[in-house]
Amino acid sequence: MNTVTWAQSSASPPYPNRSIKLIVPYAPGGGTDLTARLMAKVMTTSLGQSVVVENRAGAGGTIGNEAVAKAPADGYTLLFSAAGPLTVSPHTYSKLGYEPIKSFAPVALISAQPLILVVNANSPFNSVADIIKAGAAKNSKLNYGSFGNGSVAHLAGESFKLVTKINMTHIPYKGTSPALTALLGGEIDLMFDTISTSAPFVKSGKLRALAIAYKNRSPLLPNVPTMEQAGVNNFEAGTWYGVLAPAGTDKKIIQQINSVLNQGLKDKEIAEIFTADGAVILGGTPEEFNTFFLAEYKKNEAIVKAAGVTEN
Repeated sequence: MNTVTWAQSSASPPYPNRSIKLIVPYAPGGGTDLTARLMAKVMTTSLGQSVVVENRAGAGGTIGNEAVAKAPADGYTLLFSAAGPLTVSPHTYSKLGYEPIKSFAPVALISAQPLILVVNANSPFNSVADIIKAGAAKNSKLNYGSFGNGSVAHLAGESFKLVTKINMTHIPYKGTSPALTALLGGEIDLMFDTISTSAPFVKSGKLRALAIAYKNRSPLLPNVPTMEQAGVNNFEAGTWYGVLAPAGTDKKIIQQINSVLNQGLKDKEIAEIFTADGAVILGGTPEEFNTFFLAEYKKNEAIVKAAGVTEN
């Protein structure tokens, strides 16, 4: 065998040369899972290898994240995570099997899911100003619901309290559905919820949307003002989705996956699916995702400490 032939045969085959596992740290059917499956199809088509979604649910998403943190850094095990296990859980759990900043290499930021402030349609609160006035009263009995301790809805409520300097009592529920049921039944005064979940109730007249906690209005509810337009500055709340790899993954592989995902986000059909779900497409470079991630990590750390948020 001559030298050239030997070199070619011993070289590593181009990436990818087998199926890729995309771990979702939540159960099937939720927003994270559905978004992950959409992007898995994009990757499968572009990379020429199957990208299989594997659900590793439990402990608020931390089990799935830990599995990827401990996986080989070869590009064949990737993480599709929401913000919580990366930027909230590290500050609310006493012990985790991974360190978000050190254990992962950001690949691509996919999308954001802004929250909206909603009240019962029969509520006396017709604006954000009404909420602030009620919460600022000395005998305030204002309360807000969320889909669980440490959830994005919980942090949104606590952040809103800090920004507006009002008093509200947090009432956690075990999931979005129970929290919405409580709001529809008049058991709680308000809640921050994802646009896609609340929009049907707003459109049917069962809920009233007071503001979106984002810099832009939503195409799903174009008449609902942003928080800034409603008089509250420096307040945004929601979750986001991103693809990450185990720390130490080859930068060329990370860049290859990033390019594929960004190209997919430009697809008109995919953009329409995201918009219909109330999502905001983000994308960008791995470096931009890393900068965004670190800022979110510090922001949520401050909210958790100030509000004393803990997991059950």
